Amino acid sequence: MGEKLLLDAMVGRLRTYLRICGHDTLYALDEDLESDRAIRKRAASDGRILITRDRRLATRTEDAILLESKEIEEQLTELSTAGIALEPTDEPEYCGVCNGPLEALPDGEEPVEEAPDDQERIWYCLDCGQQFWKGSHWERIEATLDSVTGE
Repeated sequence: MGEKLLLDAMVGRLRTYLRICGHDTLYALDEDLESDRAIRKRAASDGRILITRDRRLATRTEDAILLESKEIEEQLTELSTAGIALEPTDEPEYCGVCNGPLEALPDGEEPVEEAPDDQERIWYCLDCGQQFWKGSHWERIEATLDSVTGE
């Protein structure tokens, strides 16, 4: 089971990586959380770890990880060092778009036209309806995570 995370506006590019790793990951701007106070309140009320590049916000938030780098690979390395697991799950749990729960597309239900014919499994988001499969995007994310974790 993954962590419950909240990303501030400075680190939003991490959300897809973290969701693929099974972390329940909210992004402050998707949640209309703009002020530090609103971000801190949401993190505390949901029991989420705040991930930020804002030193002041991190020091004022009880459970926060301060990232130093602006580069995605280095941020992932910092998260790994901080104890956040960065292994992609076999069965994705969270929508890469909205963080909603995913389920396997039921047998007989037609996938979107963009889905490759050779896909064995396709998942869809119960909240936004987006469909997902393990294609080239997934493979690029896995390769990046492997380079960060040394696997």
